[in-house]
Amino acid sequence: MDFNETMKINLEFDKSREVREIISQVYEALKLKGYDPISQIVGYILSDDPTYITSYNGARGLIAQLERDELLEEFVKTYVDNL
Repeated sequence: MDFNETMKINLEFDKSREVREIISQVYEALKLKGYDPISQIVGYILSDDPTYITSYNGARGLIAQLERDELLEEFVKTYVDNL
């Protein structure tokens, strides 16, 4: 390891991974409770109403940690990357 070089941290990658993990957990909680996860998450993003997200397994608290623009950014980025 060269200690003369400055280490560079990619916080954007870490944030993206955190957003994906939260989305995944929220998606699974909604699915387990019998909801259509896509519709519920879209409803949440459009309205900013947390009641679209179940509190089961702490999903509502998890999604509240994110800004809606962070969610949209991750969805668009994932969509474009998979074209």
